[in-house]
Amino acid sequence: MPAWQRSILNRGPAILSLGAMEEAEVPLEHLHEEIHDHAEHGGEKWISWVALSTAILAVLAAIAALLSGSHANEAMMRQIESADQWAFYQAKGIKAAVLDAKMSLSGSSSEADREKAEKYSEEQNEIQKEAREKETEAKANFHQHEVFARGVTLFQIAIAIAAISALTKRRRYWMVSMLIGAVGCIFLALGFVQH
Repeated sequence: MPAWQRSILNRGPAILSLGAMEEAEVPLEHLHEEIHDHAEHGGEKWISWVALSTAILAVLAAIAALLSGSHANEAMMRQIESADQWAFYQAKGIKAAVLDAKMSLSGSSSEADREKAEKYSEEQNEIQKEAREKETEAKANFHQHEVFARGVTLFQIAIAIAAISALTKRRRYWMVSMLIGAVGCIFLALGFVQH
Protein backbone atom coordinates (compact mmCIF):
# COMPACT_ATOMS: atom_id res chain seq x y z
CA MET A 1 0.00 0.00 0.00
CA PRO A 2 1.47 3.40 -0.97
CA ALA A 3 2.45 5.81 1.80
CA TRP A 4 -0.24 8.33 0.90
CA GLN A 5 -2.99 5.71 1.31
CA ARG A 6 -1.60 4.58 4.68
CA SER A 7 -1.50 8.18 5.90
CA ILE A 8 -5.13 8.75 4.88
CA LEU A 9 -6.24 5.52 6.55
CA ASN A 10 -4.32 6.40 9.72
CA ARG A 11 -6.17 9.71 9.91
CA GLY A 12 -9.58 8.04 9.56
CA PRO A 13 -10.68 8.47 13.20
CA ALA A 14 -9.64 12.13 13.17
CA ILE A 15 -11.67 12.78 10.04
CA LEU A 16 -14.70 10.97 11.49
CA SER A 17 -14.58 13.08 14.66
CA LEU A 18 -15.04 16.26 12.64
CA GLY A 19 -18.80 15.85 12.69
CA ALA A 20 -18.89 16.81 16.37
CA MET A 21 -17.31 20.22 15.76
CA GLU A 22 -19.32 23.24 14.68
CA GLU A 23 -16.99 24.01 11.82
CA ALA A 24 -15.31 21.10 10.08
CA GLU A 25 -11.62 21.42 9.57
CA VAL A 26 -10.16 19.07 7.02
CA PRO A 27 -6.39 18.50 7.07
CA LEU A 28 -5.91 19.99 3.61
CA GLU A 29 -2.18 20.62 3.87
CA HIS A 30 -1.33 16.92 3.94
CA LEU A 31 -3.70 16.17 1.07
CA HIS A 32 -2.13 18.95 -0.99
CA GLU A 33 1.36 17.56 -0.31
CA GLU A 34 0.27 14.09 -1.41
CA ILE A 35 -1.19 15.43 -4.66
CA HIS A 36 1.93 17.49 -5.33
CA ASP A 37 4.22 14.48 -4.70
CA HIS A 38 2.04 12.33 -6.93
CA ALA A 39 2.15 15.01 -9.64
CA GLU A 40 5.96 15.15 -9.58
CA HIS A 41 6.37 11.39 -9.85
CA GLY A 42 3.35 10.62 -12.03
CA GLY A 43 4.70 11.96 -15.29
CA GLU A 44 1.55 13.74 -16.39
CA LYS A 45 1.83 17.54 -16.59
CA TRP A 46 -1.84 18.33 -16.01
CA ILE A 47 -1.62 16.82 -12.54
CA SER A 48 0.67 19.71 -11.60
CA TRP A 49 -2.25 22.00 -12.43
CA VAL A 50 -4.43 19.88 -10.17
CA ALA A 51 -1.93 20.41 -7.36
CA LEU A 52 -1.89 24.17 -7.98
CA SER A 53 -5.67 24.41 -8.15
CA THR A 54 -6.08 22.46 -4.90
CA ALA A 55 -3.66 24.84 -3.21
CA ILE A 56 -5.72 27.82 -4.41
CA LEU A 57 -8.95 26.11 -3.35
CA ALA A 58 -7.43 25.41 0.09
CA VAL A 59 -6.58 29.09 0.51
CA LEU A 60 -10.09 30.12 -0.53
CA ALA A 61 -11.58 27.55 1.86
CA ALA A 62 -9.46 28.92 4.71
CA ILE A 63 -10.55 32.49 3.98
CA ALA A 64 -14.22 31.48 3.76
CA ALA A 65 -13.95 29.47 7.00
CA LEU A 66 -12.40 32.42 8.82
CA LEU A 67 -15.13 34.77 7.60
CA SER A 68 -17.85 32.24 8.40
CA GLY A 69 -16.59 31.85 11.95
CA SER A 70 -16.26 35.58 12.40
CA HIS A 71 -19.85 36.20 11.34
CA ALA A 72 -21.10 33.34 13.54
CA ASN A 73 -19.36 34.91 16.54
CA GLU A 74 -20.71 38.34 15.67
CA ALA A 75 -24.26 36.95 15.33
CA MET A 76 -23.97 35.30 18.72
CA MET A 77 -22.70 38.49 20.35
CA ARG A 78 -25.52 40.56 18.87
CA GLN A 79 -28.08 37.99 19.99
CA ILE A 80 -26.70 38.11 23.55
CA GLU A 81 -26.82 41.92 23.50
CA SER A 82 -30.41 41.74 22.28
CA ALA A 83 -31.35 39.37 25.11
CA ASP A 84 -29.72 41.75 27.58
CA GLN A 85 -31.79 44.63 26.21
CA TRP A 86 -35.00 42.59 26.48
CA ALA A 87 -34.14 41.78 30.12
CA PHE A 88 -33.60 45.49 30.74
CA TYR A 89 -36.94 46.19 29.02
CA GLN A 90 -38.67 43.74 31.36
CA ALA A 91 -37.00 45.29 34.41
CA LYS A 92 -38.35 48.70 33.40
CA GLY A 93 -41.77 47.13 32.90
CA ILE A 94 -41.67 45.63 36.39
CA LYS A 95 -40.70 49.00 37.87
CA ALA A 96 -43.60 50.64 35.99
CA ALA A 97 -46.03 47.95 37.19
CA VAL A 98 -44.92 48.36 40.81
CA LEU A 99 -45.29 52.13 40.53
CA ASP A 100 -48.73 51.72 38.94
CA ALA A 101 -49.79 49.36 41.75
CA LYS A 102 -48.53 51.88 44.34
CA MET A 103 -50.52 54.68 42.72
CA SER A 104 -53.66 52.49 42.46
CA LEU A 105 -53.49 51.26 46.06
CA SER A 106 -52.80 54.67 47.56
CA GLY A 107 -55.66 56.22 45.64
CA SER A 108 -53.60 59.24 44.77
CA SER A 109 -50.56 59.84 42.66
CA SER A 110 -48.01 62.54 43.02
CA GLU A 111 -46.53 64.50 40.14
CA ALA A 112 -43.20 62.71 40.75
CA ASP A 113 -44.88 59.29 40.39
CA ARG A 114 -46.56 60.28 37.14
CA GLU A 115 -43.23 61.60 35.79
CA LYS A 116 -41.51 58.36 36.76
CA ALA A 117 -44.21 56.30 35.04
CA GLU A 118 -43.85 58.38 31.88
CA LYS A 119 -40.06 58.09 32.06
CA TYR A 120 -40.27 54.28 32.39
CA SER A 121 -42.54 54.13 29.34
CA GLU A 122 -40.15 56.25 27.25
CA GLU A 123 -37.15 54.20 28.39
CA GLN A 124 -38.95 50.98 27.50
CA ASN A 125 -39.60 52.27 23.97
CA GLU A 126 -35.91 53.14 23.51
CA ILE A 127 -34.77 49.81 24.94
CA GLN A 128 -37.22 47.92 22.72
CA LYS A 129 -35.94 49.74 19.64
CA GLU A 130 -32.32 48.90 20.50
CA ALA A 131 -33.17 45.25 21.22
CA ARG A 132 -34.85 44.89 17.83
CA GLU A 133 -31.86 46.49 16.08
CA LYS A 134 -29.55 43.96 17.76
CA GLU A 135 -31.83 41.12 16.68
CA THR A 136 -31.74 42.36 13.09
CA GLU A 137 -27.92 42.60 13.19
CA ALA A 138 -27.72 39.07 14.61
CA LYS A 139 -29.89 37.69 11.81
CA ALA A 140 -27.84 39.47 9.14
CA ASN A 141 -24.56 38.15 10.57
CA PHE A 142 -25.94 34.64 10.85
CA HIS A 143 -27.09 34.76 7.24
CA GLN A 144 -23.60 35.82 6.13
CA HIS A 145 -22.14 33.00 8.24
CA GLU A 146 -24.35 30.52 6.37
CA VAL A 147 -23.30 31.87 2.97
CA PHE A 148 -19.59 31.65 3.80
CA ALA A 149 -20.09 28.17 5.32
CA ARG A 150 -21.64 26.96 2.06
CA GLY A 151 -18.58 28.27 0.25
CA VAL A 152 -16.29 26.36 2.64
CA THR A 153 -18.25 23.17 2.01
CA LEU A 154 -18.04 23.56 -1.75
CA PHE A 155 -14.30 24.29 -1.63
CA GLN A 156 -13.72 21.16 0.46
CA ILE A 157 -15.76 19.04 -1.93
CA ALA A 158 -13.81 20.51 -4.87
CA ILE A 159 -10.49 19.69 -3.18
CA ALA A 160 -11.59 16.11 -2.53
CA ILE A 161 -12.70 15.63 -6.13
CA ALA A 162 -9.41 17.13 -7.35
CA ALA A 163 -7.58 14.58 -5.22
CA ILE A 164 -9.64 11.81 -6.79
CA SER A 165 -8.75 13.12 -10.25
CA ALA A 166 -5.04 13.07 -9.43
CA LEU A 167 -5.21 9.59 -7.93
CA THR A 168 -7.29 8.10 -10.76
CA LYS A 169 -5.59 10.24 -13.43
CA ARG A 170 -8.92 11.30 -14.89
CA ARG A 171 -9.14 14.90 -16.06
CA ARG A 172 -12.92 15.00 -16.08
CA TYR A 173 -12.94 14.79 -12.27
CA TRP A 174 -10.63 17.78 -12.15
CA MET A 175 -13.02 19.71 -14.41
CA VAL A 176 -15.89 18.81 -12.06
CA SER A 177 -13.71 19.95 -9.16
CA MET A 178 -13.07 23.30 -10.84
CA LEU A 179 -16.77 23.74 -11.54
CA ILE A 180 -17.64 23.10 -7.87
CA GLY A 181 -14.78 25.41 -6.84
CA ALA A 182 -16.23 28.14 -9.06
CA VAL A 183 -19.60 27.78 -7.32
CA GLY A 184 -17.73 28.06 -4.01
CA CYS A 185 -16.21 31.32 -5.28
CA ILE A 186 -19.71 32.59 -6.03
CA PHE A 187 -20.74 31.92 -2.42
CA LEU A 188 -17.58 33.61 -1.19
CA ALA A 189 -18.40 36.69 -3.29
CA LEU A 190 -22.04 36.65 -2.14
CA GLY A 191 -20.87 36.65 1.46
CA PHE A 192 -19.05 39.92 0.85
CA VAL A 193 -21.91 41.48 -1.10
CA GLN A 194 -24.63 40.75 1.46
CA HIS A 195 -23.38 43.10 4.12
